[in-house]
Amino acid sequence: MGDTVTFTVSGSPQVVSRAIEEYARTQGSLSAIVVPWESDDVTLSMAVTAVKTDGWAIEHTNLGTIRLTAAGEERTSVAIAAEPPDHPDQQKLTAAFEKFTRQIESRLQAVER
Repeated sequence: MGDTVTFTVSGSPQVVSRAIEEYARTQGSLSAIVVPWESDDVTLSMAVTAVKTDGWAIEHTNLGTIRLTAAGEERTSVAIAAEPPDHPDQQKLTAAFEKFTRQIESRLQAVER
């Protein structure tokens, strides 16, 4: 997979971000959340992390970023960029992010058809 995957889908950035958050939640080991301080009126920035719990401890490992930009007429440009983690499980985490990216692209574009 290349460094950045881009595509355009129906819906505002807020609607698309909620769909991505909800899908990530169903995956269990991944999280996708809007990062308000990196967002503005036109673009939402989302962090995608791997989540590992051990008792009370929760470890988040950053895997990449999703940028959702308003493309006019209730459309959103989606750019998903991988940020390979410096982690002992780097290959496994990178593979999980790539799979998540393919699934998000497929699910969002399927809704559009």
